[in-house]
Amino acid sequence: MSQTEKTVRDAYAAFTRGDIPGFLSLCTPDITFQVPGDGLLSGTLAKDEFLAKLGPAMEAVAGTFREEIVELVSGDESAAVLVAQRAERDGRLQRWNAVHWWGLRGGQLASFRELVDDAASFERAWHR
Repeated sequence: MSQTEKTVRDAYAAFTRGDIPGFLSLCTPDITFQVPGDGLLSGTLAKDEFLAKLGPAMEAVAGTFREEIVELVSGDESAAVLVAQRAERDGRLQRWNAVHWWGLRGGQLASFRELVDDAASFERAWHR
């Protein structure tokens, strides 16, 4: 396993167990998160902006958000991760797949971009 793949897998493991400080320790101070749509996490966000939106977004889905890595392809300074995601919102289970495109710098996560296959399900999960 390459160092890039290890870093990315460690980030998902930390995020999944709710270890946000552990997740952030793998990120550069100036990481940006680019999330599609008009929902609770949408926009191009600096780390502090993303963190400010993360808590309310997870509360909106009552802790039901789950994601599973389906495939991970990595290079020296980038990784593409196909994930299967789901969350319950308004009494309905929403499912979608996403590709997470990570840029790395100095062995740390420096940028994140999310692309989803089912924008309607994504929006139903994360609507404002």
